[in-house]
Amino acid sequence: MNKEAIAKNPVVKLSFEFSLDIITYCELLEANRKHVIATQLLKSGTSVGANIVEPKNAESQADFIHKFKIAAKEVEDAEYWLMLCSYSDSYPACDALLEKISILNKMIGKIISTTKRKSIITNEE
Repeated sequence: MNKEAIAKNPVVKLSFEFSLDIITYCELLEANRKHVIATQLLKSGTSVGANIVEPKNAESQADFIHKFKIAAKEVEDAEYWLMLCSYSDSYPACDALLEKISILNKMIGKIISTTKRKSIITNEE
């Protein structure tokens, strides 16, 4: 995937930027010896984008929805780890990451619901 392809798709663009931000934040956590959370957050946070890119090769609408549901699960996982960081006094601030993940969550939810609605309309015709 090249920069142009990333820039053309808003959810891919945001998830890619989020992944880069997660990498930077996790490096900060590592520097502060917060290894366990850093590892968990790095895995779930970067897999959000990977799972958002995957549906472009979906075999059907159902497969497309399934792949986005996996992305939604990863969003929930990453949000959990970020909330732990946010509520812990000894962790660096992550408000911007929480804001981005909230937007991603809404975008993914909208993509899933829109695709389901289109699937129902297509099957009724």
